Amino acid sequence: MQLVNTGFEERFELTEEQLVEMVNSRRGERLERISRYAGRSLNELVGEMAEFCGLEQVEHNRFDLKALQKVPVRILHEFHCVPIGLLSGEDDEEVGDEATRFPFTLATSWPVTPEMDDWVYAACGDRPRWVIAHPERISNFITQNLGVGAESLDDSFELEAELATVEDEEEDEDAAIIRFVNEVFNQAISGGATDIHFEPMEDYLRIRYRIDGLLVPVPVPENLRRFQDAIVSRLKIMAKLNISERRLPQDGRINHKVGSTTLDIRLSTMPVMYGESISLRLLNKKDKPLSLAQLGMSERDTSVVNRVLNLPHGIILVTGPTGSGKSTSLNAFIRSINSDDRRIITVEDPIEYEVAGVNQIQVKPDIGFGFAEALRHVLRQDPNVIMVGEIRDRETADIAVQASLTGHLVFSTLHTNDSAGAITRLIDMGVEPFLIASSVEMVIAQRLLRRACPSCMGMRSAEPMEIEDALKVLDLSPSLASGVSELPESCGCETCRGIGYKGRIGIYEILRVTEKMHEPIVRREAAPVIRQLGLEAGMVSLGRSGWNLVDRKLTTLEEVVRTISVKEGE
Repeated sequence: MQLVNTGFEERFELTEEQLVEMVNSRRGERLERISRYAGRSLNELVGEMAEFCGLEQVEHNRFDLKALQKVPVRILHEFHCVPIGLLSGEDDEEVGDEATRFPFTLATSWPVTPEMDDWVYAACGDRPRWVIAHPERISNFITQNLGVGAESLDDSFELEAELATVEDEEEDEDAAIIRFVNEVFNQAISGGATDIHFEPMEDYLRIRYRIDGLLVPVPVPENLRRFQDAIVSRLKIMAKLNISERRLPQDGRINHKVGSTTLDIRLSTMPVMYGESISLRLLNKKDKPLSLAQLGMSERDTSVVNRVLNLPHGIILVTGPTGSGKSTSLNAFIRSINSDDRRIITVEDPIEYEVAGVNQIQVKPDIGFGFAEALRHVLRQDPNVIMVGEIRDRETADIAVQASLTGHLVFSTLHTNDSAGAITRLIDMGVEPFLIASSVEMVIAQRLLRRACPSCMGMRSAEPMEIEDALKVLDLSPSLASGVSELPESCGCETCRGIGYKGRIGIYEILRVTEKMHEPIVRREAAPVIRQLGLEAGMVSLGRSGWNLVDRKLTTLEEVVRTISVKEGE
């Protein structure tokens, strides 16, 4: 049931198309659309709407869990409203006589109509007192307490009761599953998730998002377990997989559009004890690769990187664990040197960013077209710059080295803890040390740290022993603790959803392979020897890079210690 002609939308100069889109959207999204169309602050519009409706605007989060049981789920979703407390003279003195007239209060985000009031009365047996609240607060409350997609899977209350046949019920359930999966995707996008995991347990289906590198459990409806098989089948259908095959892992791909956002979703299924676990990697096709400045490098590091990027040949390696931003850095390098007089070819799996003017190749190992095969053919395409998504084996490493020695600039990644470890990893793969010393120009080890939320970041007192212990873990000099009595602290707020962190920032350890390192590399010296030579040449370690971010109040010391393991400083 859609609301039209409330009068509030007429206060803004909306086009007919905008008005139709606004009216056909959910109530919780309408004010946000008007904000976007009219170029007005959402907070400002909430106040205007309260004044227009003649209702009180509530700015607190005193939502009432007890009263939540009084209102059917479908009512909460359909009218985008939540109970904010059973009124009484004790709890809310300012309402006066209203406490006797209205047994409960509902906060909504869109003008109230008589039809809304009647539906609530029919479902609850009482008429509520209505107030206006910020739409995001209402949405967050509904998701946290009822679970994502609770409206889609709710069958306890229907606004329009109909006589339904068995066939109709099956169609309704299919539609409900589709809405639920779409809602999971919507929530993932709004939360900035990079991955979604559906994990079947003995008594429930767990859904988790990976946000800023950490897994976050998603509140789900209590009856979700009953729809587990239907949800898995829906995801398989979207990825064009065999829905009857439940014994073997399957990989697929989904192109999914949510509003103006187009997602390229990589799906993987895995048989587990209580069903099939499904993991989805979300790649936003409209995400733009970052520039060098946006990577978070210091001016000194940026200068070093730029000098090497302008070399005519050589190998540049980026190392780090999965999810440390290696692909993002490589694409930033490509963008910085992309020009009409350079032919750049990339070999990737998958292609995460589209870069205009660059020839990008997707490997297909299932048909024998892996990194080594692709790289061998790329050399016949007259490239100036080659980017290889990852060096995984001896053959790929040998071709990359030969390409650099024959006049090509080569970018690639490795999985090692620190920058010096990349040299020993190549030696372990079987690449001749003298070839490594002659071809590798620079190795960058990196990590992504969660950025402290600027809205709730504060300072706390810190004990000298606490700081000294952290510096020891990071392999830093104890002298850095001198004069430090306070540290950044993330408290958690509405902006960061109580986590204390929002967004991520990179730390870097840049090893420039110098002449002094050639002989130790040829002698197959261990990584600590190469690392020490790099530090003597001015290399900033990962630990020091993280400490610098703490000093700039961009993250917390706890986050730096969590991200950088002790072994990386040894």
